[in-house]
Amino acid sequence: MSLPAIALVVMLVLLVAALIRYSAHSAGIFAAMLLALLALGFVDSALLLRNAANPGLATLVLLVLISFALEKTSLLRRLSRFLFTRSVPGSIWRTIGFSALASSVLNNTAVVAAMLNAVRSNKKVAATKLLIPLSYAAIMGGTLTLIGTSTNLIVNSMLVEAGEAGFAFFDFTLIGLGVLAGGSLVLFIMSYALPDEKTPDVAITEYLLEAKLNGDSPLIGQSIEQAGLRHLDELFLTEIIRDNEVIRPVARYDVLKAGDKLIFTGNVHKVNVLKQFAGISLFADENGLATQNLTEVIIKEESVLKGKTLKNSGFRARFDAAVVAVRREGERVNGKLGEIELKAGDFLLLATGPDFASRHNISKNFYLLSGIEPEHMLSGWRERLTWWGFVAMIAGTVFTGTSLLLAAIYLLAALLFSGCLTINEIKRRFPVEIWLIVTSALCIASAMNHTGLAQNISDFAANALAGQAPMVTFVGIFLLTYLLTEIITNNAAAALMFPVAYSLAKGMGVDIMPMVMGVAFAASASFVTPYGYQTNLMVFNASSYKLKHFLLVGAPVAVTYVVLSVLLIPLVFPF
Repeated sequence: MSLPAIALVVMLVLLVAALIRYSAHSAGIFAAMLLALLALGFVDSALLLRNAANPGLATLVLLVLISFALEKTSLLRRLSRFLFTRSVPGSIWRTIGFSALASSVLNNTAVVAAMLNAVRSNKKVAATKLLIPLSYAAIMGGTLTLIGTSTNLIVNSMLVEAGEAGFAFFDFTLIGLGVLAGGSLVLFIMSYALPDEKTPDVAITEYLLEAKLNGDSPLIGQSIEQAGLRHLDELFLTEIIRDNEVIRPVARYDVLKAGDKLIFTGNVHKVNVLKQFAGISLFADENGLATQNLTEVIIKEESVLKGKTLKNSGFRARFDAAVVAVRREGERVNGKLGEIELKAGDFLLLATGPDFASRHNISKNFYLLSGIEPEHMLSGWRERLTWWGFVAMIAGTVFTGTSLLLAAIYLLAALLFSGCLTINEIKRRFPVEIWLIVTSALCIASAMNHTGLAQNISDFAANALAGQAPMVTFVGIFLLTYLLTEIITNNAAAALMFPVAYSLAKGMGVDIMPMVMGVAFAASASFVTPYGYQTNLMVFNASSYKLKHFLLVGAPVAVTYVVLSVLLIPLVFPF
């Protein structure tokens, strides 16, 4: 192995270590790797530009932008209302089926966001019986088609760059159907082990709320019990922040003083009970917004709010809204509301101003669960154009042989000319992180060829693995990719493992398809924890689930998914 190849191996090891340690910053880590490759001469600027304009990557970017228009339609929300019956088994099966089918052609995070509020607000079946099945079915449904998940498209873009033909639209479908059928059956059986939300448990609505005792409040000098703050309906006073002192727990005899910050947790629907107390103002009141009409949102992964506090984010100016309450990961958040560092997946309860609905940055930063919908949501003929245009794009690709890239270009143009999308929306929604990760991954693959590392892997496969059954190597690639998916992110795992799988297949002289399919399916699997995938985190935040519920249900589903994938991929795509 040459010195440059050894250096690249060291860099890849450091890359994986950094991704494990700082998985939330995968795009930045890949960008640093890209700069290092350029600095060492492993890739040049011409190669970088060619990889950045890869046809598969361009297709991925266009589909992400088109999916934004689909998110602005109301079809999923309207259809999801018909999922629930008095029969718990029937509702579970409908939720699994609808979530999987929708996720086969739409972004699964958007599908879960669209269905989340309908599941939580239905009065027929406990939401905790449905939310984990909703998320897991969306993940498995993404494996049904080429466009079902960004992971498939990333692997496809790398396959095209390697000089191969790329995947057809339904290449994933037979394997995906088998995996979905087996996984759904196990998921249905294990759903009976999920808790029943109808049992007394207010964790689903337990937000952190902040109120302030004004200087003219008649409650000043009274004890907590005298002021009537001890036995509020579904609201609990957890702590008092007085200057730099935190009083926790709060005793009934603690005396209130002017300027006290009162921190409550509990049912957000009872927030206006606090307005009945003279001289108490909510955090949102400081921004002059009424709390009569509240909107509930989830912070998106790409939101500008990530890592910022409410005080330094300019929240009111950005969104014409003020935060009333915050909830995170099913557990209580402590401290002053304005000083909490926001994260992707946080639930916010907003008091909204008159311009909130018309702000075009709302959909970039939030999934809206309830309350006011932005004015730029599509309806009428624009909504129909978006859906039927999407159907026509898929049909044209499947039945006429038109390239998906070309069909996506025409559809995006139609959406722009019709006003279904705007240039500003495209600027805000451009998937910079995915584009950066895939471009960097393509450059890593190019560097492996340039340094001879790819040939070293092929030679190793041709010599050391010559007597081994291809199935052994295939299983090893699949399990390693799956492990990386659970530790880092699905897109990063696919980007890292594709060049290895491709080189091994070439070196062993076997068909590359089962190897790269193994990478695609393994990188789409994340069932064991609520933190490995965005949809899991969303349903975790929206419920009273504990980590044990994901382990209890997710482990059998993960085993089923892995076993069926390993068995079915070589059957559909023989070595």
